Amino acid sequence: MTTRADEQPATTAAAPRRGRAAGMSHLLRDVAAIAGVGLLLALVWQAIVWVGGYQPFFLPGPLVVLQRWQTAIVAGTLTPHLLTTLTEILLGLAVGISSALVIGFLLARSVSAERLLSPWIVAAQATPILALAPLIVIWFGSGLLSKVLICALICFFPMTVATTVGLRSVDPRLLEMGRSVRATRRQLLTTIELPAALPQVMGGLKVSVTLAVVGAIVAEWVGGERGLGVLINLARGSLFDTPLLFATLLTIALVGVVLYLVVVLLERRLLGARASG
Repeated sequence: MTTRADEQPATTAAAPRRGRAAGMSHLLRDVAAIAGVGLLLALVWQAIVWVGGYQPFFLPGPLVVLQRWQTAIVAGTLTPHLLTTLTEILLGLAVGISSALVIGFLLARSVSAERLLSPWIVAAQATPILALAPLIVIWFGSGLLSKVLICALICFFPMTVATTVGLRSVDPRLLEMGRSVRATRRQLLTTIELPAALPQVMGGLKVSVTLAVVGAIVAEWVGGERGLGVLINLARGSLFDTPLLFATLLTIALVGVVLYLVVVLLERRLLGARASG
């Protein structure tokens, strides 16, 4: 006969599993909703093509684009460009986010650092990335490094702001309680400040992920030999392949959506019920 003491550990152990299952179910519902909206937009798009009688070189229908997308994948035209762009995005995110966390921490902790650094950070963000990208390519070449730097630069600002705001929004009473039990500064940071700032940090990460995709495409437009941005230039230029152009744009959109959903899933695993959306 089981006692209540025996049942309690089983219930406690089952709670995280139920939470993960609920989070996955929520994510699947989001994916289904996104797919439903995408299907609706595709139907509207196809209706516009039919009513207007547009030729594929001007406005291809979604079926034509999907067929060209499949052909490009089978022929090996799309995959190398996709892998190049993904590499640039992920490395740029790693550099931009890690540096933004450090700078955001400094801005939140030091008034002097905020006065010294904030104007320059805002000035860099206010300068259009299209104006900075050619200079970065000239200085660092047209290889991977310049692409990573452009991605890092474009996602640096929202992550820095989110980190600073998150750390400054920590309830002072929680910090005072931690100091009352003689917690060290590291313990305060890891057990109180970072968990409390996590919702804002994850919000900044959502914005940074989408901007990193934009940064990679802009960097490839400015100068590059491979990548989805380069493929767009080829499709609209020398190849004059409008269905391939649309297929590349579809691939870029899917990359952004997938990366965003990965961040949403990470947010729900870290925050649980506090996760937004």
